[in-house]
Amino acid sequence: MVENVFDSRDHTARDALAAWAEVIRNAVMLTTFRLVDTDVFDGWLKTMPLGPVQLSAMGYSSFCSIRTPKLIRASDPECLQISLIRSGSHVIEQNRRSATAGASELLLFDSSRPFHSCADGGSLLFQFPRPLLPLPAHHLDRVIARPLPGDRGLGRLLADFMITMTEDGACHTPRDAAPLGMVGLDLAAAFLAHHLGREDDVPADSRQRALYVRITSFVQQHLGNPDLTPGDIAAAHHISVRSLHRLFQQHGVSVCSWMRGQRLGRCRRDLADPLKRHIPIRTIAARWGFVRPADFTRAFSALYGTSPSEYRRQAFHND
Repeated sequence: MVENVFDSRDHTARDALAAWAEVIRNAVMLTTFRLVDTDVFDGWLKTMPLGPVQLSAMGYSSFCSIRTPKLIRASDPECLQISLIRSGSHVIEQNRRSATAGASELLLFDSSRPFHSCADGGSLLFQFPRPLLPLPAHHLDRVIARPLPGDRGLGRLLADFMITMTEDGACHTPRDAAPLGMVGLDLAAAFLAHHLGREDDVPADSRQRALYVRITSFVQQHLGNPDLTPGDIAAAHHISVRSLHRLFQQHGVSVCSWMRGQRLGRCRRDLADPLKRHIPIRTIAARWGFVRPADFTRAFSALYGTSPSEYRRQAFHND
């Protein structure tokens, strides 16, 4: 699903920036570029189409870009973009606001409005047609070109989604694209609605899908706690236990079976990790919430059709 769209090493130093501008025009939007403090452009771009939305990963040397009213009239995809800064410094001026964003911060901007930006480093870009965002357009003015945290709360969930998708994109098939794009849209809508104080504007089904992602992320962060219960999970998200069970049932699984599957998956991964070869199986099991070794062995064997010790032996034998 990941497409390698551009690498400056495939171009001469003289032609690299012009080639980059053409690729950005086709993949993102029409923009003009100029280099800053260098005569040679270094950069790369990968894209991942997710149904009606697109996720891109990119790195670049110092440049400034401008999108003027004339360029907008010439070509406008009418998209919103959420940029996750991965490294370097990024400055953008749009909507009569100037913002400087650093690593782990998120920036929203609009292809239909002029902007001026300067950047150096790397970022991820989640872009989607404006009509797909279930929030009134005039409210978005408050968050356009305003740095928002991507290291906590809903911003962390959205950032984790973007990072995981770009790093593990090869694991997904074209059939996964549209559903994954919907997950990203739900997270983006929930994230922006939260910062606008407009949570009720987001449709109920979108809120439910975003809630499911929030809860599963929370559980994954606490898999090592053997005492984690559905009651704890529900209380942490201010919902009833009954609502929690209903939410997971909509995804065809119970809360406890989903947690058990996640724990077993983490154990399986660690058992096949050469760097953890010296760690006793019972220690790995305990790390992921299995207090009793016999319970772990029984559950692992039932799911994978082999014992933990045999699985580990086969994993290293195949190496």
